[in-house]
Amino acid sequence: MAEYDYDLLVIGSGPAGQRAAIQAAKLNKRVAVIERKTILGGVCINTGTIPSKTLREAVLHLSGYRERGLYGASYTVKQNITMSDLMYRTDHVIQHELDIVRHQLQRNHVELLSAEASFVNSNTVRLKFVDDRGWRDITAAYIVIATGTSATKNDHIPFDGKRIFISDDLLQLENLPRTLAVVGAGVIGLEYACIFSALGVRVTVIDKRRRLLPFVDAEIVETLTYHLNQNRAIMRLGEEVKSIEPTKDEHGDRVKIHLASGKQIVTEMALYSIGRTGATNSLNVDAAGIELDERGLIKVNDLFQTKTPNIYAVGDVIGFPSLASTSMEQGRLAACHAFGIQTNHTPELFPYGIYTIPEISTVGKNEEELTELGIPYEVGKAHYREIARGQIIGDQTGLLKLIFHLETHELLGVHIIGEGASELIHIGQAVMAFKGKVEYFINTVFNYPTLAECYKTAAFDGINRLGA
Repeated sequence: MAEYDYDLLVIGSGPAGQRAAIQAAKLNKRVAVIERKTILGGVCINTGTIPSKTLREAVLHLSGYRERGLYGASYTVKQNITMSDLMYRTDHVIQHELDIVRHQLQRNHVELLSAEASFVNSNTVRLKFVDDRGWRDITAAYIVIATGTSATKNDHIPFDGKRIFISDDLLQLENLPRTLAVVGAGVIGLEYACIFSALGVRVTVIDKRRRLLPFVDAEIVETLTYHLNQNRAIMRLGEEVKSIEPTKDEHGDRVKIHLASGKQIVTEMALYSIGRTGATNSLNVDAAGIELDERGLIKVNDLFQTKTPNIYAVGDVIGFPSLASTSMEQGRLAACHAFGIQTNHTPELFPYGIYTIPEISTVGKNEEELTELGIPYEVGKAHYREIARGQIIGDQTGLLKLIFHLETHELLGVHIIGEGASELIHIGQAVMAFKGKVEYFINTVFNYPTLAECYKTAAFDGINRLGA
């Protein structure tokens, strides 16, 4: 590979790009990461995962939401919460994460190039430097595209970043609205809908689909919908947005949303969140023989290779599930495959974490999928209110659901909604990785009092359903 400037070139410094670069560096390869922005971390650290989850935590703390089950609906840690209150914690976490990423890349001797990249051919990338230092071409034996996505926009909607905005603009808001419409009930839209609802904002969720989060177990989604309704959120499902326009009334500036059904929604602010588009416009992918779909996402095979074998694509830029955790694993696997390192790839065991309020996490198959596949199953459930720890923390509504094979009792899926769901899920994930049976939880002693006890309660519930 000596004829190339680098063994591996990574375009994009988000979680997928970081992990690909560090994995290759651990294999003693010459690695460079190209980032077109002046800061590292991509969407994940700067406008996406880290800010939104930190914002969520700040809301849960300052609003007193977690303790309301114990102290009543009026309980709050701080009256008159402002955006600056919420951003105080968020800014701190972002700066800390940025420092960690930079240090990690530096100590692994990964070169950082601040430039916009575009393909010249399958092994050559042209760098246009961000500080107007001109351009130059560099070569690499292998290239990993990890450019992520950007929020999808409609050219007919007058975005101003203040009244009508996308999720990237949300962190720049000066004031909290009293009313908010969220157009698009995907993961991002629902997470922000829950965050604002917990603050007492009157939220309206609009989506043309009649079912939220189709990849999540229906019972879990129904529970989430119930909680949103309890927080006075209005769900407008099966509704298509015809137009969005700024307007003004006696109360000041407003946003009017016209639905195809003839309904009108007037709100202070509107968050437009109908999905993400691949950040591939400036890459000149045609020069490298790379195929895109209609949303600008890169088509790859099971090994994350594009149609050009020495070029890989990982992370959000290849589409679902578009999670930081899965993106990191894809980056590692791509780098390993490029340099002939054997790996085990188990996408069926990838956990999904959705940071709504309450949070959701799932691993394995859900009831709808098993029914469609014709696999006989039984379920076992445990409600947080049955568990001492649930009473202690005041979570009366959490639910852990186990799905196991009717005949072999092998664990097939775990679905959780409630406090700590994204942590609890890993117990079930580990059991599934070893083809464990539901009896494992019955025979295991869990610390008391913990939410993990839900596994034992749910296992007993499932076995009792069998009459055993």
